[in-house]
Amino acid sequence: TIKMDTLLFLLGESLSAHFPSVAPYQAVIEQVQGASRIFSGETVRLRCSVPEDDRSTWTHLWFRGREKIFQGDELVLWNMKVKHSGKYYCQGVRDTLIGLIHTLQSIPMEIDVDGGWAILQVPSHPVLVGETMSLTCRVRDNPKLRELLLYRDGVEVMRQKGPSPHFHLTNITVKDWGTYSCRATWDVRRRSHSVISVPADVIVLEVLTQPVLEVVPRDPLVPANLMRLICHFQYNAHVPAPPVDVYFYKDDERLTMASSEKYVVVPPNPGRYRCKAKVSVLGLVKWSESKDFGQVKETKRILHPIPQPRAPRPLGPAATPPSLTPPPAIGSTTAWATSQQPVKAPTYPPTTHAPRTSVQPVAESHTTVQPKNQTALPKLIDMSGDFPDSLDDFDVIQ
Repeated sequence: TIKMDTLLFLLGESLSAHFPSVAPYQAVIEQVQGASRIFSGETVRLRCSVPEDDRSTWTHLWFRGREKIFQGDELVLWNMKVKHSGKYYCQGVRDTLIGLIHTLQSIPMEIDVDGGWAILQVPSHPVLVGETMSLTCRVRDNPKLRELLLYRDGVEVMRQKGPSPHFHLTNITVKDWGTYSCRATWDVRRRSHSVISVPADVIVLEVLTQPVLEVVPRDPLVPANLMRLICHFQYNAHVPAPPVDVYFYKDDERLTMASSEKYVVVPPNPGRYRCKAKVSVLGLVKWSESKDFGQVKETKRILHPIPQPRAPRPLGPAATPPSLTPPPAIGSTTAWATSQQPVKAPTYPPTTHAPRTSVQPVAESHTTVQPKNQTALPKLIDMSGDFPDSLDDFDVIQ
């Protein structure tokens, strides 16, 4: 019996040395109840699975940061507090003949617990250009709202009346990328209450970015008499994404047929290269900037002379300018007739000049003009701390 136990121990040690203890699978977290940003006192329910290996039976471990907090398929967190905010992970583990095998940890699920009165719920994933973005301004205890305002980077972008807490921004562009917050106003017993949410980031991406061409003349992966052209771009279409075709050009002449590959191998001939990415289904076409390789012969441009207008011909004889000689003064006709006698200068009454008025400079105005439809973010009381309550720590429901 001792020899058999020793043999099994040595066999286990040998197998564990040749087989890894980490399986090539990754656990996945699914949020069953709640949201990524909740009020203190609310509940969140998470579920863990290993979808890449549904034949095996896995035990799921739960972590907050590096701390192990629970073991089971679902993690239920109720009566959440601000201090419970953080990143939650799960991991699968199962027992085998060679010992415990663990999966890779899941992508973290970040839970943000807000102790204030308002939360702006934004999309958890980047929004694509041209889509409609929906945001929700939640207020604790769900009062009947009178007015809602939406801000981007501290500037008002939308205002609406009524109880609906939802905002819908259509035809999103890259300019809509920014930090958003909302302000809600409601009335209780003839008193007006107004709160503002903590800012939340929104990312906006183009479906197809402008390509950037890279010329690699000395690529160790291709023959020495060839070079590689690489067309870099990002394609962010939703799954299932339609195909994108890539074209390469030299001196505005196409080098290859349409291909899904982002690179091509060509002879290292001097010229002006560029690439094009095209998604026919979506009607998207993006060109890269031209990139010169080697000595590129510039095409001589023929500069045509600019025609000058001819001088216009006169339609008649030139008019003689009037004489600038002043007319003789009244009563001195005899003096003009007899040039040999001295002429006495006429006497004029003295001219009285009006006193010069001193003009005072106008003081420069420094009035600040507020742009239309752009209301500065108001100064409000910070209510981002824990919502006052006397509940205990959150509990884990198995």
